[in-house]
Amino acid sequence: MFQSLEELTRHPVFHYFQEISNIPRCSGHEKEISDYLVRFAKERNLEAIQDEALNVIIKKPATEGYEQAPVVILQGHMDMVCEKNQGTKHNFEHDPIRLKLEGDMLYATDTTLGADNGIAVAYALALLDSNEIPHPALEVVITTEEETTMTGAISVDPSHFTGELFINLDSEEEGKLLVSSAGGVKGDLVIPISWTNVTHPLTACRLSIRGLKGGHSGMMIDKERGNANKLLGRVLYDLFNEGSFLLCEINGGLKSNAIPREADAILLVEDQLIGKVEQKIKEWNDRLKTELRVSDPDVSLLFEKVESPIGSRAFSKETTEKVIHALMLTPNGVQKMSLDIEGLVETSTNLGVVATSTKEGEVVFQNEIRSSVKSEKEYILNQVKALAEVLHGKLEISAGYPEWAYKPDSAIRELCQKVYKEMYGKEAEIVAIHAGLECGVFTEKIPGLDVISIGPDMYNVHTPDEHISITSAIRTWEYLLAVLKDMKNLKKKNRKALHME
Repeated sequence: MFQSLEELTRHPVFHYFQEISNIPRCSGHEKEISDYLVRFAKERNLEAIQDEALNVIIKKPATEGYEQAPVVILQGHMDMVCEKNQGTKHNFEHDPIRLKLEGDMLYATDTTLGADNGIAVAYALALLDSNEIPHPALEVVITTEEETTMTGAISVDPSHFTGELFINLDSEEEGKLLVSSAGGVKGDLVIPISWTNVTHPLTACRLSIRGLKGGHSGMMIDKERGNANKLLGRVLYDLFNEGSFLLCEINGGLKSNAIPREADAILLVEDQLIGKVEQKIKEWNDRLKTELRVSDPDVSLLFEKVESPIGSRAFSKETTEKVIHALMLTPNGVQKMSLDIEGLVETSTNLGVVATSTKEGEVVFQNEIRSSVKSEKEYILNQVKALAEVLHGKLEISAGYPEWAYKPDSAIRELCQKVYKEMYGKEAEIVAIHAGLECGVFTEKIPGLDVISIGPDMYNVHTPDEHISITSAIRTWEYLLAVLKDMKNLKKKNRKALHME
C-alpha cells in the first residue's frame, strides 16, 4: 500500500499519470496534451505523427528477439470528461487535476480524475520510456474527442499502421477481456404536421406517464424497463379507437440514448367523452402496473384538464393518426440476442425522444439504434425508413459509429486468456458491451485487425467521484507487459491467418 502521492508517483505509470494530470485535456481542447505527446516522442528519438485532428501516433521498434513478432497497436484516448462539484473553484483550461490518495484509491479533488482514459496514456508513456521491457514493434495511437464524437478515431489515417494485433486500453474492469461492442446510428422519423382549426367546443387535457425508471439505452436495454413513448402510444391508440380526439402536442424523453421515463400528450376531447376517457385511463393504470410490476412498479398514468398551448388549432385527424401509428409501429427494445456470447444484447433500438416542434411544423421521433452486426443495424434503420415512407414522413440519419463484431478465431484473445491463467491461476472473463468503443472504428479502417480491450478497475467515471484502484492499475500494467512479452511465442500460422481473414 502506498502511503503518499510522492511514493505512488515513483511508479512509472503513476509518474506519467501525474504529469498528464497537470495538462488541460477536456474533450475538444486537446492541443496542449497532443503537443506534449509529440515532444515526449521526439525527446526519445521515436517516430511521432500528429494529424489535423491532433491524434498522435508514436512508433517504437521491437526489442531484441521480437523482430519477427506481429506489430502491436496500443490505443487509448487523451481527452477526458471535465466535471466538477458545485462551488468548486477549478478552471479546466489551465488548472491541474489535484490528485488525492485514499487507501487503495486515487481520486481527484472535487473534479473528475481523468483516469478514463488517462491511465491508457500513462501506460503507453511508461512503456515507450523504458528500454528494459521486452516487446514487439509498437504503434501507439492516442486519439482525441472520444468522449464526445469519436472524431479523432474517425479521422485517423489507417495507412500509418502496419500492426495486426490491437490492444485498446479503455476498459474499466480488471480481469475482463472485452471482445465486442455495438455500433450505433441515430435515425429520426419526421412527420410533418397538418393543422386544423377547431370550430366546436373541445376540452384540452394532458395525458402523462410518470414513475418509470429509464436508464442507458445500451447498457440497460435488456432490463425490459418501460419506454414512456411506446406506452403512451398504446394508450392513445386505444383511446382513439374508442372515440375521436385530436392531438395538440406530444413530447417524451430527453435524450435518444436514454430510455424515456416520462411522456406527455395534450388532447382535445369532446366534453361528453371525458368521463369515458377517465375510465379508460383507470383501466390502463391497472394494466400497466400489472405488466411492469417487476421492472417499473411505480408507473402511473395521469389525466387532467389544462389550457390548450396552441389556442384554437390542433393536429388534423390524419396527422393525429400518423403520430399514433408511428408510436405503435416504431421498433423498440431488444431485437436480437447474441448466439456467440450468452446474455449479450446483439441488436436493439430505443425510441428515446418524441418532440413536437410547432415552429418547424413537425413531430420528430428520435431512435438510437445499436448492434454489434452492421447488417442488423442497417435492417432496423430500414424499418424506420419504411415506416417513414408509409406515413409520408422522412428519415434523417446522423451520429453513426461502427460496431466491433465478435471474432470467433482471435489470436490476441487466446494469448490474453493464456497469460491471465498463468499469472492468476483462473480464467479471465470474456465480455462484450452493448455500447460503443473506438475499437469499432479501427476494425472498420483496418480489415483483419485482431482486437481486445483491457483495463483496471475504475469507478464513477465522468463524475467528480471518479476513482481508480491503484493495485488494480498496477496489476493491469504487469499483465499488459506479460502479454507483450509472450508475443514472441505467437505462432507464425496465427499471424498468417490474420492476413487471410
